[in-house]
Amino acid sequence: MARTKQSSEFEIAVGGEPYVWRLHRQPGWSSDNGTRHGMAIGVRHRDWQREAVVEFPPGPEPRYGAPLLKPSQIAPELVSKAITSAIEAGWEPMSRGKTVAIVVDASGG
Repeated sequence: MARTKQSSEFEIAVGGEPYVWRLHRQPGWSSDNGTRHGMAIGVRHRDWQREAVVEFPPGPEPRYGAPLLKPSQIAPELVSKAITSAIEAGWEPMSRGKTVAIVVDASGG
């Protein structure tokens, strides 16, 4: 039996507008300088192409052997607040341009 590929993008409505988000980066160690980095989500308006990468702080260090973070474990409220914060920080999802990186706090604000 063939396995079906699960979609890695999830839809969410923020302010009455449809957005699509995905887990862009797992929290972990940076290979550059040996510091930890938090998770990052990639977000775009469903009907447009301009993306924002919303970066979160590292948070507590995971236990050794802990499973990887799954997108289904990320609260929709956190994603919604992060999208709102990205728009307030100047991201224009319905414009053209390069991907924008936005850093938020642990609560998405």
